[in-house]
Parts: sequence; C-alpha cells; structure tokens
Amino acid sequence: MTSVIPPSSGLEDLPPGAESGAVPSPASTRRTGWRAMLPTWTPKLAIGLGLVVAIALFGLIGPVFAGNPDTIRNIGLTAPGGDHWLGTTQTGQDVLDQLTHATRGSLQIGLLVGVMATALSAVFGVIGGYVGGIVDEVFSLFSNVMLVIPGLPLVIVISGFVPADQRGSWTIALVLALTGWAAAARVLRAQTLSLRNRDYVAAARVAGEKPWRVICVEILPNLLPVLASQFVFSVIAAILSEAGLSFLGLGASNSSTLGTMLYFAQNGFALQRAAWWWFVPPGLIIAAFGCGLALINLSLDEIINPRLRRPGRKRVGRATSGSSRNHAVRSTVA
Repeated sequence: MTSVIPPSSGLEDLPPGAESGAVPSPASTRRTGWRAMLPTWTPKLAIGLGLVVAIALFGLIGPVFAGNPDTIRNIGLTAPGGDHWLGTTQTGQDVLDQLTHATRGSLQIGLLVGVMATALSAVFGVIGGYVGGIVDEVFSLFSNVMLVIPGLPLVIVISGFVPADQRGSWTIALVLALTGWAAAARVLRAQTLSLRNRDYVAAARVAGEKPWRVICVEILPNLLPVLASQFVFSVIAAILSEAGLSFLGLGASNSSTLGTMLYFAQNGFALQRAAWWWFVPPGLIIAAFGCGLALINLSLDEIINPRLRRPGRKRVGRATSGSSRNHAVRSTVA
C-alpha cells in the first residue's frame, strides 16, 4: 500500500525523481558525445598536464628572456649564485641560458618525431587494415620487419653513417621516426580490422562512399584516443632516444638539446668535479617531462580500455545519499 506523504515530511527538498526511491542508472552518469573522447579528470592527469605545460612554457618562453648560451666568460666553473642562478660551465657559460635553449631543442625534436611516427603508423596500420588483400599483406610484412629490428642499435648505426655537418634536428627526427612507428602500426591495424566490420562502416561502403572518406569520417574519429596515446608515447621515446644519441656524440650538430648538455658535462668531467649544477638540471627536465607524459598516457588508457574508467564518484555518492535519505524519510513516515 502506497502511503501519502504530507508536505511537511521534507520530501519537497529532494531532487526531482528521487521520490520514487530509484537510484540513477549508471547510463545516466555516462558521458556522451565529444566529452567521451576526453579522459576523466584525475590527480594523475592534473599532475601530468602541470609538468608538461610548465616545461613547455619554460622551453618556449625561456629563450626569449635568456641571454646567449654560447657567451664565454673568464670566471670558469662557478656554483649557483646571484649572478648565475644555475652556475656556469668550465668556460663560464651560463647553465640556465643553456637549459632554456636545450629544452626548446629537445621539445622540437620530440614533437617532430611524434607527428611523423604517428602519421607513418596511421598510414601502414589504418590503410592496410581497411583495404586488406595484398596491400595489407605487404604493409604487415614491412611492419613486422621493422618491429623485429633492434631500434637503438639501428638508430646508432644510421646516425653514425650521416656526416656530422649534415646531422641536424630534422635528420635526427627522421631517423627516430623511421625506427619508431612499427609497434603503433600493429595496434592501429588490429583496431581497424575490428572497425571495418561494424554496421555503420558497411553501410557507408554500400552507400557508395569512397574509401578515403570512409577512413577519414567513419574510422579515424574512433581511433583518435589510440592515436593520441601513440603520439604521447612517441614523444617520450624520441626525447629519451635523442638524449642517448647526443650523449654518445651522435646527436644533432646544429641544435642544442638536453642530451648535448649532458654530453658536454661528461666531457668536462662535471661528475668528477662535483659540478652537479651542470648535469642535474637537464636530467631533471628529461625525467619530469617523461613522467608528465607518462601520466597523461595513463589517463588516455581509460578511454581506450573502458574497464579502466572510474564511475562518477561524486554523482554516485549524491545519488546514494539521496536514496538513503529518501529511504530514511519513508521509514519514518511508515
């Protein structure tokens, strides 16, 4: 028997629909539309974005206010102080000025590699998976060959064959991109093979849509989270690989990067002289930027894998508390 609840029972303060005592279904808290393409705002995403944005601004705006990083002074190796916040090298060059320009150079190479590697993986993975047949076989064979070749030794060999005077930022970025797209292409091919059999893709083909339009309009929008994750991973790998190449003396000759700072610190015996201010700042920048991108990549995994998504705690909590309150009021009335 349904009891009639008087107006003074307090139910007038409940949200609409709560009178029935029904808990909102999970579908009502699910994000739809373009919001579903964004990761859930979590502390790790906030920390990752904060680190990446801070380092990016340091590399973009810092060189505008910094002095010439190649200026040589007769003060030698100097510890951090008022005139030079991060000290100087053995030739009197300001470490802070070098750090701003080196951060910009590393970011430039990382972005170039990220764009080129993601584009190559999309071409070989998406086009091959959608077209199928001999094209897919050739693309898969080439991807597998590139995948089994050890990446770092191949990069060292290719960089070693390029003359030092021709080894610029674009050359290093191209070498790193050519050796770092195969794994992402395999993932994109698998996703494309799954999408090409969906009903809306088949309907587009039956309607006479051209293949390039089906790929760009029907398939690629569904692969954006995967492409974003692959782009972030490519940038991380590129910055770390470039630092390793420059440390070995195989980096870009016309650009200052964080790896070249470590290379000159090693050649200047900074560790033996306890000149920590020479090699610690570039190492911290590399570690912080890689940590920030890794945290962002973990947040993007929640979009790719729905099982990792967290329910809306606040909304569920409010719904639960509202249901409990409604239940308590009904019990009192009864």
